[in-house]
Amino acid sequence: MTVGIDPHLALVRPVEPLTPEGCQECLIIGSPWVHLRLCLTCGHVGCCDSSPNKHAHKHADAVAHPIVQSFQPGEDWRWCYVHEAFV
Repeated sequence: MTVGIDPHLALVRPVEPLTPEGCQECLIIGSPWVHLRLCLTCGHVGCCDSSPNKHAHKHADAVAHPIVQSFQPGEDWRWCYVHEAFV
């Protein structure tokens, strides 16, 4: 499902990944991840909900940055955690 006009899109900014080499928290604790997500408000790189720690979703909830983009090569989709929908 795609949300037509998601009000959270107003939070999207031009960002640079803070840790382009991987999930910021997983790199610190030495944990593996499955896929990566880029916060489009601040540039946080976190692991996906299929990863053991789900850092991208935890980041979105903790700091109210709901829009992420896939940080996987060749993917460019965006997701809103609040609406649980592609945007």
